[in-house]
Amino acid sequence: MTQKMKAVFLTDYGKDKKNFELRETEQPTIEPGEVLIQCEGFGLNYADVMARQGLYKGAPPVPCVLGYDVVGIVKQVGSNRDEDWIGKRVVGLTRFGGYAEYSKTKVSAIAEVPRNWSIAEATAIATQYCTAYYASQYITNLHQGDRVLIHAAAGGVGTALTQIAKAKGCIVFGLTSSQEKIEYLLKNGVDFPINISEKNYHEEFLKLSKGVKADVIFNSIGGESIKKDFGILSISGRLINYGAASISGKKPNLFTLLGLLRKTPKIKPLKLLGKSSGIMGVNMLTVGDVKPEVISECMKSVIELIQENPQIRPISGGEFPASEIIQAHDLLASRKSTGKIGITW
Repeated sequence: MTQKMKAVFLTDYGKDKKNFELRETEQPTIEPGEVLIQCEGFGLNYADVMARQGLYKGAPPVPCVLGYDVVGIVKQVGSNRDEDWIGKRVVGLTRFGGYAEYSKTKVSAIAEVPRNWSIAEATAIATQYCTAYYASQYITNLHQGDRVLIHAAAGGVGTALTQIAKAKGCIVFGLTSSQEKIEYLLKNGVDFPINISEKNYHEEFLKLSKGVKADVIFNSIGGESIKKDFGILSISGRLINYGAASISGKKPNLFTLLGLLRKTPKIKPLKLLGKSSGIMGVNMLTVGDVKPEVISECMKSVIELIQENPQIRPISGGEFPASEIIQAHDLLASRKSTGKIGITW
């Protein structure tokens, strides 16, 4: 007989205060190579906000259960060779379905985490820190003295990127749209915080760097900001794009997507060749679908980094009970939060 569980369903798109609903549904069934996790809680990500607004192309149709990362105890395994996982507290990267009391994922997408880590700290490993590690250590590399520009530096990925960059001896320029977040950036290690709501970050960066361009830029905004970033990217510079937050809050239709495409500059390979520079896109869900072993490697490496380096540690942006999922979502969408937001059962 199929077991029941509670899950938070997205029932409609938009900012409606009632488009999340707590429902009873069937527990997922697992296959070989998968595990079933009894979830203590799950994390929120900006991709969730985009999905709620109907702007995340890969999200399933409503009604659906969102969620990319969970933390809890492994209750079942799909293969006898994975029995050692039963009873361990793990963080797992999920392909949706994370907003639930039970969630399944691949064995290659979990990692054991300490019992004393909070929901927010643990789930940050699977998404924000895994993304940051992949972007800064796997597809490129940071070097001591590099000038690193980070968009949305107070967010989950921005927080992780800052910590990793500082641990490598980089000079970090962090962007934020809120004056209230400047202190957070400084405390997290940003050398030069820039409030983009008050200053042209392109001009301010060059002023603060005394005209020296950026070696690495991490961009989660997309659109026309990509063009601005190319203008301050150095010879042999790397631009890593891992989001399109510039369309957040806009109507989910063809015109929104066309507007994003129109504002995104066309990439000319010969121009990149001439500057010996490059641009890379990052989508960890796609990586997880095709190369789950990469996700496993990144998560294990991140946990090792955290255990070895006191500069690198997830920062909680607060935790909410599942009954307050809408308030938590609204906080993340407002861009007033810092660090990782966790949801508890």
